[in-house]
Amino acid sequence: MFKRILVATDGSTLSKKAVTSAIALAVQHDADLVALTVVPHYPKSYFDGAMSYSPEDIGRIEKQWAEKARTMLDTVKARAEQSGVRIKTATANSDLVAESIVAAAKKHKSDLIVMASHGRKGIKRLLLGSETQHVLTHSMLPVLVLR
Repeated sequence: MFKRILVATDGSTLSKKAVTSAIALAVQHDADLVALTVVPHYPKSYFDGAMSYSPEDIGRIEKQWAEKARTMLDTVKARAEQSGVRIKTATANSDLVAESIVAAAKKHKSDLIVMASHGRKGIKRLLLGSETQHVLTHSMLPVLVLR
């Protein structure tokens, strides 16, 4: 049924469960898998939560974040390959997580997006927003949300 599945991961415990489920789905459907992580830019203004670092320090921090993302995706790739799944990894550098997920699904011609929901409720959800909710409302593809 599915030919290419995109799984969004941030390395959290819940997203690791989403990766496990996406790999199992890929095996079941003999589908390709695209593992995506979105690496944000370092905050540039006080209102975004920026600390006063030099441009060199900011570059170093962003490089560390990118390396951490690469290591995480390499782990996902190894797990998928052990299960016999064809996998491609991708990193998006953006502060717009949900938009990046939807755009990557379109770019890679995915027919399913798999992601975790952190299950925030009430005021926390209102204050923090919900990337999962944003993907659900803006994607033209089916989205499998795991908790």
